[in-house]
Amino acid sequence: MAGSPRRTAGRRLQLPLLCLLLQGATAILFAVFVRYNHETDAALWHWHNHSNADNEFYFRYPSFQDVHTMIFVGFGFLMVFLQRYGFSSVGFTFLSAAFALQWSTLVQGFFHSFHHGHIYVGVERAALASSPLSPSPSQPPSMINADFCAGAVLISFGAILGKTGPAQLLLMALLEVVLFGLNEFVLLSLLRVKDAGGSMTIHAFGAYFGLVLSRVLYRPQLEKSKHRQGSVYHSDLFAMIGTIFLWIFWPSFNSAPTALGDGQHRSALNTYYSLTASTLSTFALSALVGRDGRLDMVHIQNAALAGGVVVGTSAEMMLTPFGALVAGFLAGTVSTLGYKFFTPTLESKLKVQDTCGVHNLHGMPGVLGALLGVLVAGLATHEAYGDGLESVFPLLAKGQRSATSQAMHQLFGLFVTLIFASVGGSLGGLLLRLPFLDSPPDSQCYEDQVYWEDICRLSPEEVGPEMPALKGALSLSLAWISGALWACSGWSLEGPWAGPKQTHPGSEAERGSGLCCAGASAGFLSSLFPPCSSWQGSPQLEKMPPHPSVPSSPAQHHPSPSPQSEECGSGTLRGLFPIPF
Repeated sequence: MAGSPRRTAGRRLQLPLLCLLLQGATAILFAVFVRYNHETDAALWHWHNHSNADNEFYFRYPSFQDVHTMIFVGFGFLMVFLQRYGFSSVGFTFLSAAFALQWSTLVQGFFHSFHHGHIYVGVERAALASSPLSPSPSQPPSMINADFCAGAVLISFGAILGKTGPAQLLLMALLEVVLFGLNEFVLLSLLRVKDAGGSMTIHAFGAYFGLVLSRVLYRPQLEKSKHRQGSVYHSDLFAMIGTIFLWIFWPSFNSAPTALGDGQHRSALNTYYSLTASTLSTFALSALVGRDGRLDMVHIQNAALAGGVVVGTSAEMMLTPFGALVAGFLAGTVSTLGYKFFTPTLESKLKVQDTCGVHNLHGMPGVLGALLGVLVAGLATHEAYGDGLESVFPLLAKGQRSATSQAMHQLFGLFVTLIFASVGGSLGGLLLRLPFLDSPPDSQCYEDQVYWEDICRLSPEEVGPEMPALKGALSLSLAWISGALWACSGWSLEGPWAGPKQTHPGSEAERGSGLCCAGASAGFLSSLFPPCSSWQGSPQLEKMPPHPSVPSSPAQHHPSPSPQSEECGSGTLRGLFPIPF
């Protein structure tokens, strides 16, 4: 399974050399160009005699923490549905995002806020003076912006999941981050398009970059790995963890870059209601189009999130709660139907092998979100926004642009995004097809053993959902996530927000909700799964055969029946399920 000695030797050198090269280059660029901004630099902050409570950190970091969790936990776990690719899904997400965060800080800095020979970084997105490249007040690179860029890279990764190696993913990120920054610069700084939650700049760009990339990397012999392209019970359960994390934190994702005050409040509210509507429409359509009215976990894991994507562009606009519900319901419907009917057509007719179905979750809802932004921008009036028009549509408030003109700029921004994504995906595909790059052969796609040690001490048939050890492993991993939530809440209690209430408005509510969330999830999880004593020597649970009327899915999930296995034996957890913990 590991491959020929020559291939193994190439793999031993290729990834380490590329990681060291990229890290060394970014470190040198950071040393030359990157500096703390005025909110972070000790001398600048205290020179102006600011109160510590006024620092943007205390207002922006909670949103950043939510977005950061989405990138590394939400996206990472959402991709572990593949039965034999869990290590790679989580691990390569970790690797790609970590590099993208550094590289995007530099790229976005050069495009948006290169002042006096330096790039000034912080957690916030406060406007600076116009940069030499931009005629408008520019947005400095920040931790939140970098996470947004990493999100676009991971969306593209979802389209080629299981078919590329880690070195190829790093090169994809190297190219995509540059094009992401360029597209964002054109839309936000030149066209002055509004896209707070990134329906265009993040979701549509990432999805169609990945889809075109997948088309260029098309593998006609991928049927050799088709038996590994599906899911099993526990891999779907882990993927659902990613869904829940994304669903919970998506209001923070869409509201994080908006101005403090009513705009941020409105963004979270619109996203909140849109997600609820997309969830209901997903369950309704999944049962409606499924055989015998059965739900499909693929739909629930993905299409339920489409409500967050569709209101990305219009999140801070006066969409109204009713409009958010309608948009979310429509997005969930389109996404579910896409998974059911359009994904098989993409592969059979257009030769696009979309592993995660990013076209249905990010592509189509992203385009719908951009068109919704066109509609809502065209309806913007002084009467509807009042004095708030200045923060949402500053050019309208100043009389420099009409509502119709703003709507046309929004529409043109979508067209520009699709062009950048298509051209970038084509270039990326050509780059990743270079013969010296290590990619898995057709017969070993969607397989962890190609890149990871000690994956399987049991055969694939023995890794079944009925094993008691697996239940203990699930309990441990889920409890680890609950512990992370608890740790974040505990940090708040011990940190700067533990002072007087006025130091951070809303801190009591945040601490309380965080502790409640952690405590409730810990108790709930402990009730679901047996204690660690069941990890070894436990009797087999009765095997439940699949219902004869349930068909195999043509797209992602092909649950393979597993015969009754022997007892766990050694009790070791490594190799029993695909997630490192």
